[in-house]
Amino acid sequence: MAAAKRAMDSGPWGKITATERGKILRRIGDVVLKNATRLAEIETRDNGKVFAETQGQLKTIAEYWYYYGGLADKIEGAVMPVEKPDVFAFTTPEPVGVVLALTAWNSPLQFLCLKCAPALAAGCAVVVKPSEFTSATSLEFAALTREVGLPDGVLNVVTGLGQEIGAPLVEHPDVAKITFTGSDVTGVKIYEAAARGWQVPQHRV
Repeated sequence: MAAAKRAMDSGPWGKITATERGKILRRIGDVVLKNATRLAEIETRDNGKVFAETQGQLKTIAEYWYYYGGLADKIEGAVMPVEKPDVFAFTTPEPVGVVLALTAWNSPLQFLCLKCAPALAAGCAVVVKPSEFTSATSLEFAALTREVGLPDGVLNVVTGLGQEIGAPLVEHPDVAKITFTGSDVTGVKIYEAAARGWQVPQHRV
């Protein structure tokens, strides 16, 4: 969590332009396609999914990064008309802060990319906690992102059991947003824990 917050507050991620973020995301799509067969093999060995299905998912996963890479510099503010003289009202989008992504065991890499690509496009840093049963492709993917220039701390993968690792992450004060895929029972626990510790995010870029 400290590494993710540092990447946004004092690291390069909070300072580079949206266009440059988009270029990095598109390069992630390229590295996914380049390593698609190996990633599919790892995921099949890790969770038992049919290899043809994991291969098909990898093609889709690359497209997530291309789509959000193209969207990164098109997140725009707006000027709103107001009926008060000498008042100028406008919005300016800002990253919400560190995003915690909790992924399920059955399609770990697909869930990771679905959650991380839009968050990174918006300028956020992410901490991913994959299922303790299927963490291999998440770790391998995170290593691959370093090849394309994603700065340290922007995408972090933390492995371990839910109660030992997931719960402290959910309750961490630096988490600004949580995205979760899993059972409804676990979802209720996450909602309750996050609500107890929620505070107005202090991060600004």
